[in-house]
Amino acid sequence: MQASILQFLKTSGEGFDIDIAKALRMSVREVKSHVSQLSSAGEVICCEVTRYEGGKKIQGISCRLSGFAPAISRGPKPGAKRAAAQKPE
Repeated sequence: MQASILQFLKTSGEGFDIDIAKALRMSVREVKSHVSQLSSAGEVICCEVTRYEGGKKIQGISCRLSGFAPAISRGPKPGAKRAAAQKPE
């Protein structure tokens, strides 16, 4: 199960414990147990988060891979042509 949590975090980047449980069809208790083991091993970084949805307070754990940085996007950056065109000559 820990491998599937790691795979989920690789594809999504970051996950809330409730979202991980829904995606992997596990109980939140199981996810929290596996995430705490992964955190103590240094595989993931976790923090407690409070978010509000529809005025309802939801507390949980937000997780992401430890030391994971998304790939650098290739190609021209947004606005590069616009900035070059606006340069005074």
